[in-house]
Amino acid sequence: MEPWTEKRIKEACGVFGIYHPHGEEVASSIYYGLASLQHRGQESCGIAVCDTTGPKGNMNVYKGMGLVHEVFKEDTLRNLKGNLGIGHVRYSTTGAATPENAQPLVLNYIKGTLALAHNGNLVNTEELRSELAKTGAIFQTTTDSEIIAYQIARERVHTKTVEDAIKHAASKLKGAYGLVIASPRKLIGVRDPLGLKPLCLGKRESSYIIASESCALTAIGAEFLRDILPGEIVTISKDGIHSNLDLQQTRQAHCIFEYIYFARLDSILDGVSVYESRKKAGAALAKAFPVEADLVTGVPDSGITAAQGYAKASSLPFELVFHKNSYMGRTFIKPTQKEREQSVQLKLSVIEQTVHGKHIVLVDDSIVRGTTMAKLIRLLKKAGAKSVHVRISSPPFLYPCYYGTDVPSNKQLLAASHSLAEIQTLIGADSLAYLRVEDLSYIADGLPLCTACFNNHYPIAVS
Repeated sequence: MEPWTEKRIKEACGVFGIYHPHGEEVASSIYYGLASLQHRGQESCGIAVCDTTGPKGNMNVYKGMGLVHEVFKEDTLRNLKGNLGIGHVRYSTTGAATPENAQPLVLNYIKGTLALAHNGNLVNTEELRSELAKTGAIFQTTTDSEIIAYQIARERVHTKTVEDAIKHAASKLKGAYGLVIASPRKLIGVRDPLGLKPLCLGKRESSYIIASESCALTAIGAEFLRDILPGEIVTISKDGIHSNLDLQQTRQAHCIFEYIYFARLDSILDGVSVYESRKKAGAALAKAFPVEADLVTGVPDSGITAAQGYAKASSLPFELVFHKNSYMGRTFIKPTQKEREQSVQLKLSVIEQTVHGKHIVLVDDSIVRGTTMAKLIRLLKKAGAKSVHVRISSPPFLYPCYYGTDVPSNKQLLAASHSLAEIQTLIGADSLAYLRVEDLSYIADGLPLCTACFNNHYPIAVS
């Protein structure tokens, strides 16, 4: 997902947790893990750590608005002392982008201290919030993550272990969640029963790690052990690893967004390579919607891999036709309409000698409102392209997502109110085709998928 676009589908969040049983400081490892998950959220981030040999209320937390490298400086990390910790990068899906909504959330309650980081979204938030409010709960944030933390704290009063409290609390949750939780002596990972949100387990020497994606393990030199199973609660302590599968269900529904464009290219989720998925999406497009052309290219960076797959399957050359200016700051100010119109051209410029006189296949992962695609097509034709045939490596977005992905309401989705021919005319393409819904299983190696944003088949009922 690219910051230079006017409107893209945005990621939810990324979570990371690590436990070193022999007292090694973990804050810097969390920092690098979060940096590798930065693509999943750019609004805020935070780290919470504790020393498992110290007093049970010694959780130390630091959070802020901005990117990981902006929020955490060397002296900040040096002061975050502890051998167990969790971290979070956030893009707001429930709750505003404000400092109080930054995670991890830390609760001090009758049984001690609990820190929680959450990726996903609940669909019964209001019901749970109302129940808690009636029993006197006072909320410090507007996130559903706080609801989860409160539910665990309430259950913990009546259970022997924090794992039992988490299991009882999770049985009340409806929606998508990948959780990392730090109690004073344990690191715990929880994945929703349908597997909507990814979560994996890794190891580096004697440390164990839980993360949203395997790329975070690679970033700190850890070995990927396995994916945490849908409905699994994994507890890591000085006694080793314990798995609880009481929340498991017979059905699963993995989020197709991860494979189309959320996850980082080098990640492997539930045994499926993200890189290979995107190449297969391009190949499926080429097979279903071939076109006579001189070359294939992709919109940087979101469409490049699918474009390579399209090119190989169609025996057409792949070329880079855009130069991306990597030095445009993310806070670049566009105060006037004219300057806003120029923003795409400032981020991307066309390599004219590559496109002049050519028929081009242009691949990207999505069209939301269509304004950016229209600008790119105009740039290509201004540089002398004879025709531009657009291929999109996802089906058209027709319905909103309720599980932690920022798919806008139907009114903002171009495909929900326009036919294929109308969209083609609006963006100025010579032809337009989307990946077929029936090809989604192929690109995810047959995994059971959630495809509700494309076909209105929601795996969890939404009121």
